[in-house]
This record gives sequence, C-alpha cells and structure tokens, in this order.
Amino acid sequence: MYDWVIHRMKSVSLFLLCVGLTCGAQAQKKNFTYKFYGQVRGDLFYNSRANSETVDGLFHLYPSDVKLDADGKDLNASPNGSFYVLYSRLGIDVQGPMVGSAKTSLKLETDFRGSGSNWSILRIRHAYVNLDWGKSAFLIGQTWHPLFGEVSPQILNLNTGAPFQPFNRSPQIRYRYMNKGWQLTGAVVWQLQYLSAGPNGKSEDYIKHSCIPEVYVGIDYKKPGWQAGAGMEILSLVPRTQNEIDGQIFKLNERVTSVSGEAHVKYQGDKWVVMAKTLLASNLTQTSMLGGYGVTAIDPRTGEREYAPYLFSTSWLNIVYGKKWKPGLFLGYLKNLGANKALVGDTYGVGLDVDQVFRADFQFSYNLPHWKLGVEYTPSIAWYGDIDLQDGGRVHQDHSVTNHRVLGVLIYMF
Repeated sequence: MYDWVIHRMKSVSLFLLCVGLTCGAQAQKKNFTYKFYGQVRGDLFYNSRANSETVDGLFHLYPSDVKLDADGKDLNASPNGSFYVLYSRLGIDVQGPMVGSAKTSLKLETDFRGSGSNWSILRIRHAYVNLDWGKSAFLIGQTWHPLFGEVSPQILNLNTGAPFQPFNRSPQIRYRYMNKGWQLTGAVVWQLQYLSAGPNGKSEDYIKHSCIPEVYVGIDYKKPGWQAGAGMEILSLVPRTQNEIDGQIFKLNERVTSVSGEAHVKYQGDKWVVMAKTLLASNLTQTSMLGGYGVTAIDPRTGEREYAPYLFSTSWLNIVYGKKWKPGLFLGYLKNLGANKALVGDTYGVGLDVDQVFRADFQFSYNLPHWKLGVEYTPSIAWYGDIDLQDGGRVHQDHSVTNHRVLGVLIYMF
C-alpha cells in the first residue's frame, strides 16, 4: 500500500513539474497567454439499492433489476454509499499566435478518473487545438461529443443527465460555421474512453475495424437568451471479422449501421435557465445511454451474422433558478422501442432488458465565487420484463424497481 501511494504521488508530481517547466519555458515567448483552472470536488452519496453505474457508484444511471436469493429475497435491495474526490481536475487554456487570419488556442485538462480499479491515476478529459477565423472554426482533438452539445443539464450528479442525455468525450475533427445567428456543425468522431458494446463487451475494435468514424451534422439558431437546434449522428460498426465453426475459421463481412437524431432548446435569462432535449437514439452505448443491437440472421455455414440496432426514445427537461441560492429540477424519461426486425440470436448492448426509465432530480445549491455547496435528491424508476425477440427485442410484462439517491457536493473552483 505504501509503495502504491508513493507511485501515485510521483505520477502527480511529475505531471505538475512538466506543466510548470513547460509554462516556465514558454512564458518567455511572445503572443502566448496561459490560464490555469481546476477544481477540488467531493461527492458524498447514498443509494437505497444497487444500480447500473460506473466509477464505483459515482456515475449513477438507473436502478438494477430484482435479483432473488434462495429465500426469495432481493439481493439488490441493499443500500450503499461512499465519498469520493475522483473528479477533482486541473486544466490549462492557452491562447497562441495567429496563423494567417486564424486565432489559435488549445486546451489540456485532466482528472483522476482512471479506469478499472486504477481510479487515482491521471486521465485526459480534454486535449485539443482550435483555429478560429471568426465566422468559422476548426477543432482537432478530444472534447465533448457533438451529441452532448451546448445544451446539457445543470445538475449536481456527475452523470449530467445520462442515460437520457448523451455523455461522452471523444477524439474528433470538428468544423463550425457561424453567420447571423446560425451555427452549422460537422464532425467525424472516433472512440477511446467511451466505447460501443458488442460481442466482446465494450471495445474500440468495432469502430477500428469499421474504418469509418462516427459522423455528426447539426444546425443551431442563437439569439440573446435563446438557442434551438437539431442534429443527426451515423455510426457504422464491425462486430466481428472472423468466426470458427468445427475447427474451421471463416473470414466475415459483418456490419451494423445506425442513425440517431436529436433536437434541443435552451432559454437563459437573468436568473432562469430552462433547457430540454429529445433523442431517437440508435445504438448509442458509447455515449453512456441505453441501446445496442441484435442478430437478425445467421449463415449456417460460416456463422456470419446480420444485425439490427435497437432504438430508444429519450427526453429530458431541466429548470434552474437563481444565482447565489439555486433550486433546480430535472426530469428524464426513456422508452425501449426495440429493433425494426425480429431477432433470432444474441443481443449486445446496455439495458436491453429495460422497458422504461423515469428519473427526477431535485437540487438545491449555495453558490459563491469559486465555491459550490449543494444537495440533490434523485428518485428513479426502471421497468423490467421479458425480452420478446420475435417482437424486435421489446420488453413485455413489466415490473418496476425504484432507487432513492441522495447526493451532497462540495466544489472549490479556481
């Protein structure tokens, strides 16, 4: 344990030293400006039962189904809770010299989220360069997925509205054009930390073997206090490249392609913020949402499969009021619409045995310059049932499961 702590301290110290040396060396260069920022964040939470979640419960999604023991008691009906500071973070914004008529900038931001059981290690959140010509801008690097967008819920839970709101940061190449209140966005996106589900669990291989990145196009209209827009995303994956039957290996030509769409609106006044978003989400498991795909046909000789993606309808509404004292409400709902074909084999994804999910977040926070102290109560309900493959994997004969979550947050920002 002592060696592990020393190793982590050395890693953090090395990172800070490198940043310091870099800034010290570059500070002498003309036309560069630097701004450090970050936060120390602590999350104290309690759940009344087990949930679908990540980061040991810090990133809450929806209640887990009933799991009976030998006496008929629900193993998942046990409370849990903890306290973490894993989402403390450090970042730097750099404004660089002009390239022709373009303003240059970069962002590098890290936290201690890690992966697997290695939570206390540095992880890249954002790392990108941006060229800005005023009416147009070109970004290369890792930042928020375009489906996360500029309209996202203001809540205290780290899920930021997932699984109703897409949550994902990915490597991408993005172009934006802005004129007279209109904003056009086009992006191609790859996967790294947030991955699609498939036959081998969540993996980067499906999009790597596809050789086709995600494609997003969107349009927004902005005026003082208002923003409204819509977008479309296309994802094409290769689940498998080979298969073995009776000792013989066959090369496969499999692919599953899905199309998702979203629309959003936001109003922001002096004290009021009102936002809403709705999606028809098809196989968006890489964005912390429910979804996936299932097998619709199998070649009896080679085992090659055809697939159909699931479709989920999700919507959310978020209302926040105030500046120093901020009450807020978030409502989210999703529905499993199944696939458009009968399924004859395996299914791959997240939450495919869920028919519906409803969640409400009631928050209240006290805000000062550099400080936020808040509490949030979140009741959430998930409806489970039997999967009918002939009906495209839709879920029937529902029963509901409820979780009550209480979260306390303290954030110091600089």
